[in-house]
Amino acid sequence: MKVHHLNCGTVRLPSARLVCHVLAIETENGLVLVDSGFGLADIADPAGRLGISRRFNRPVLDPAETAVRQLEHLGFRREDVRHVIATHLDGDHIGGLADFPDATLHLTAAEALGAIHEPSWRERARFRPGQWAHGPTIVEYAADGESWRGFTAQEMTGISPGIVLIPMPGHTRGHAAVAVDAGHRWVLHCGDAFLHPGRVDGSTVPRAHALAEYLLAHDRTVMYANQARLAELYRASGPDLLMVCAHDAGMLAHAVATA
Repeated sequence: MKVHHLNCGTVRLPSARLVCHVLAIETENGLVLVDSGFGLADIADPAGRLGISRRFNRPVLDPAETAVRQLEHLGFRREDVRHVIATHLDGDHIGGLADFPDATLHLTAAEALGAIHEPSWRERARFRPGQWAHGPTIVEYAADGESWRGFTAQEMTGISPGIVLIPMPGHTRGHAAVAVDAGHRWVLHCGDAFLHPGRVDGSTVPRAHALAEYLLAHDRTVMYANQARLAELYRASGPDLLMVCAHDAGMLAHAVATA
């Protein structure tokens, strides 16, 4: 499968400029997105769609950065996007969903429970139901299945062989990573399981990133445990695995350069 690496939203924190790393996967059954970044509706109504979070992350909200516009530039139509797999339902990861109204949304059952069905008071403040108010078909996945490189996972054969959903809670209740067999290597999109490559490669993690992880985590103990497991996988893997997170510009640039 061919994997395109897109920046679908530049975020301007006080101490860093981040990206929203989205995967666009060409399959025999159409295009599949892993996350969707910010969308056109977010740009039209940032207050209503993004809420108070926009005051903190200060997104650029450029129509040219949206997934739908970038895919059109690549020669695709919005109707070609058949599925969107969400690492989680924060607005900077799911805002573009409404630009693909016919796409099926895939996520863990735990994420659906915390964001859609039975959110806690804190989750009600965090998630924005308007992001899925257009009524997409939603498919939920339990946190069980086969093993993928030591992680419990489910191969998403209903979408396409070679796409694997890996429950990785911590940042949110039902956060997940997604592994994609790109042929010459696996791409592991870790979403917000970590915000800086230092969590897996041992380099220094800036204080701002560490603080953001701490403040945004639904369960810090589980999040840090999953970061340790990802670091072990990173150290043990070779060129057959590309590990990326959602917001690091360097990881995105490397993925584009080596695609």
